[in-house]
Amino acid sequence: MKKNICLMLLFVASILNGQIRLEGVVKDSLKNPLELANVVVLDQQTNNLESYAITDKDGNFKLELGKNGTYSIQVSYIGMKTFEEILSTKETNIKKDYTLVSENELDEVEVIYEMPVSIRGDTLTYNADSFNTGTERKLGDILQNLPGVEINENGQIEVEGKVVNKLMVNGKDFFDGDTKLASKNIPSNAVDKIQVLRNYAEVGQLSSVRNNQDNVAINIKLKEGKENFWFGDITTGGGVSPDKNLYVVQPKLFYYSPSYSINFIGDLNNTGDLALTRRDIRGFGGGFRAPSNNSGTSINLGDNSLDFLTNQANALEIENKLATGNFSYAPSKALDLSGFVIYNSSRILSKETSFVQYTNPELGIPDEATEKTSNERSNQVLIKLSAAYKPDANNQMEYDVLGRVSNDIQNQNVFSSVIGNTKQLDEVTPYSINQNVNYYYTLDENNIFAFEAQHLFKNENPFYNALLVNNPTGYDAFDSTAEALGLDTSLNNYDLNQNRRIKSNQLDSKLDYYHIINQKSNLNLTAGTILSRQDFNSNIFQFLDDGTRFDPTPTFNEGRSTNDTEYVFSDVYLGFHYRFKTGKFTITPGFSIHSYANKNSQFGETFQNNFLRFLPDFETRIQFKKSETLTLRYDMRNQFTDVTRLAEGLVLNNFNNIQFGEPDLQNALSHNVSLLYSSFNLFNYTNVFARAAYSNNIDQIRGLTNFENVIRTSTFFNSNFADENVNVTGRIQRTFGKVRASLNGSFNYSKINQFIQGQQSINEGYTQTYTPGIRTNYKIAPNISLSYRYSVTDNNQGSRKTTFITNAPTVSFDAYVWKKITAKSNYSYTSQSDGSGEQQSFQNWDATISYRKDRDAKCEYELRASNILNIDSQVRNSANSVSVFSSETFIQPRFITLRFTYTL
Repeated sequence: MKKNICLMLLFVASILNGQIRLEGVVKDSLKNPLELANVVVLDQQTNNLESYAITDKDGNFKLELGKNGTYSIQVSYIGMKTFEEILSTKETNIKKDYTLVSENELDEVEVIYEMPVSIRGDTLTYNADSFNTGTERKLGDILQNLPGVEINENGQIEVEGKVVNKLMVNGKDFFDGDTKLASKNIPSNAVDKIQVLRNYAEVGQLSSVRNNQDNVAINIKLKEGKENFWFGDITTGGGVSPDKNLYVVQPKLFYYSPSYSINFIGDLNNTGDLALTRRDIRGFGGGFRAPSNNSGTSINLGDNSLDFLTNQANALEIENKLATGNFSYAPSKALDLSGFVIYNSSRILSKETSFVQYTNPELGIPDEATEKTSNERSNQVLIKLSAAYKPDANNQMEYDVLGRVSNDIQNQNVFSSVIGNTKQLDEVTPYSINQNVNYYYTLDENNIFAFEAQHLFKNENPFYNALLVNNPTGYDAFDSTAEALGLDTSLNNYDLNQNRRIKSNQLDSKLDYYHIINQKSNLNLTAGTILSRQDFNSNIFQFLDDGTRFDPTPTFNEGRSTNDTEYVFSDVYLGFHYRFKTGKFTITPGFSIHSYANKNSQFGETFQNNFLRFLPDFETRIQFKKSETLTLRYDMRNQFTDVTRLAEGLVLNNFNNIQFGEPDLQNALSHNVSLLYSSFNLFNYTNVFARAAYSNNIDQIRGLTNFENVIRTSTFFNSNFADENVNVTGRIQRTFGKVRASLNGSFNYSKINQFIQGQQSINEGYTQTYTPGIRTNYKIAPNISLSYRYSVTDNNQGSRKTTFITNAPTVSFDAYVWKKITAKSNYSYTSQSDGSGEQQSFQNWDATISYRKDRDAKCEYELRASNILNIDSQVRNSANSVSVFSSETFIQPRFITLRFTYTL
């Protein structure tokens, strides 16, 4: 690792060695320093942007220029005449001050170049063309060039360490603000400005009374000529692979006008290109946020969707169909209508081998080697309609409805070194309807009311089938489990099945009253409720050789193999918060009082628990500067489980993972503390973000697990032992002329208490990750990005201790040659070891080369190669609460495709 960091530093030093520094102070005619004055430097020969700076509170600026060059300097400030001069550099640094005079003292000087970055209030505006190098094709390519902006591993956009929760185009929501869909599909040549809206408030009436410092939105302003015209692109292509023909069809069309907009994104391919994954769509919330998010209550309704073998990025074969449409329409100034439709269909073949070592070898649990192949089919549909009515500044009403339906099937062949061969079928066709109603009313300048309500109905019906080989006259590893389940053991196969149905109904609503005492303080009173009901039915059965159905009676768990459970939960609460500002501090102490009632009925019995709980919370924010803050938060939360952990009958998660619930389970209580620091310095373009969080969980619901070889049977209990979690993350990023350097780091510690084979097991995990990186942003020269990820994971499961070390350098390259050819390459190497010298590694290399006549050309031809080295698989080492494992996931072979893109 040290060698790689040294190489990075040498690379940076070689670039910086060819530059000199220009620094000074910008003042007015009275010699007062001017904060936020703009200094722009243009190359005199090419008229391209060379560098830029924004002065700090003392009027200082500092920027990097090339040696022995001639540059045009522009210095500007609002209300002042722009100063312009020609400056020649040599081999030494330059120190130079500038004085600006008011507009009535000189004739106007023409500004010939727009400032790359400007700030006004909480809005930070980037001029896209100032950062484009010519290789950009989509919005995400531009975002990666911007200082302070990152696209994380999950495809989310982060600004100053905060995840962007809404993205708009010309002020209109893009698929309800989904950032991943926008960054991958909006064409870069349509983008004029990127506005970062910090402290973003979706409801303007509440902007002064709610804490919005964690809310960040982005608004994309389109270039002139893109309104009232269709724009976008259509890509088609094909290629060959060792065993099939490849195809790609990707239309992406957009239309924006002042009164309405239409977006369409399509994707049909078998190359593994993914605009949205199954997981993305499953987690697509449609902009819904529970009113009780900050109430101190968390209730889990569970997720009974399929757990697919691999994600769509790591599979042998992938066929994907995506069609999405988004519209907005404003029939009047007071009414806005919008909605979207998403359809996604995928067919996937995946394969994975694993070696699993279970916790504490003294307990007699054998190690297990597995090989799994899976055929997966998923069809998903989402439809959302929204209406917002704002007749005047004092009233705002909103209504949203989101429908979701899917059909998922997974066929698996599993070989286990302990169990043998098994065939599994999982199938589920769930649907849900989510509705949201909000009304905001401003009585007068000091009194505001906000009503928010959300209703969710969800129906899930997972079916499971496992076919295991049985030797009726000999011993099989599954025999003891089969006898305990009450199965017929005289057959050549165990044809094991389970039907489940989970219906969930939940109403979440609250009424807020805000009283503005003065400009620096306000009072918030909240009355809210959560009403929830879940019905859970399940049964386990066996098909015999003649096709008849047999309902077994287990020899344990009092013979309960079915469930018919009703679970009702209610929370009625009152909240009080007082927010006030004093100097640099914004302090918000508060509390909520909850009346909880929950009961579950099953097997002729009713289990009920009613209680009161006082939950305090506290927040202090220190505003050192406009773009530098420190925030301390503390809260207590009550956490409630879903119905499946309360149901006493047996449930098959799969053939080797059986559970039954505990109806007397109580809620868990957590203490949560976090400290967040964020700084964005426009003077030296340094972005610093750090977050530290600690949680202590009392009465956490944990597992009581017993193993029969590798087949586990679990139930649940409220642990008397506190679980803990510590998480620290940070990032520092700084721009040196055309080079941007960054260092990301994270540390996580977790302690989990559980019981395995009747003995207490404490699982402690330590993970630390460091990722230094640098990237260039030259207008003409090729650009390169280097990063190196070093990660150490220590896991202590009592008598078994493991260490996993990961080293992963990455090199990306892009170049715009002769203003016609774009070349891109991305290479990564990942090495993983277990701390004992045994090492596994894999590498990946993708590249593209494309041709277009010029930047404004309608046609572009691209040759794309993925997995150029033709590696077979990727490896991963990891640990969970009961085991550590290493796995090998097989991936698609080398693909080469030729693509044609037509730009509208």
